[in-house]
Amino acid sequence: MEKTSCKGGDIIKHKFVIKGRLPSLNEYINVERSGYHAANGFKRKWQKYIKTYIRASGIKPIKYPVSIVYRFYEVNRKRDKDNIAGLCHKFVQDALVESGILKNDSWNYVVSFADNFYLDRSNPRIEVVLIEERTKNAKT
Repeated sequence: MEKTSCKGGDIIKHKFVIKGRLPSLNEYINVERSGYHAANGFKRKWQKYIKTYIRASGIKPIKYPVSIVYRFYEVNRKRDKDNIAGLCHKFVQDALVESGILKNDSWNYVVSFADNFYLDRSNPRIEVVLIEERTKNAKT
């Protein structure tokens, strides 16, 4: 956790890292074509994987709205960026809610997100930074 104080309040950054790569949106669509139960099992499997990294990070429940920064470290440039990020947003944010870190992933709790993409052939991963703005005007 990294804390920065400013005139209007505090900004607190929480970070966790997911090892490897998550499936692409295209992969999920292919599983979904097999039926609801296959897609649901696929989603649950990956959310369970993500939650292990959330728990290991020690992040406590967050009461204030967050902005989320996703840093994708891919082994190559074969997958389209929107294919990488789209499914990740859904699975990670749902896992944060299921873990009790976020109360909800609606507009009131996740105010924005940003994606950054890098190459790292030896260590593919996804770094997720939750930026909590504890300002006077923030709703809890």
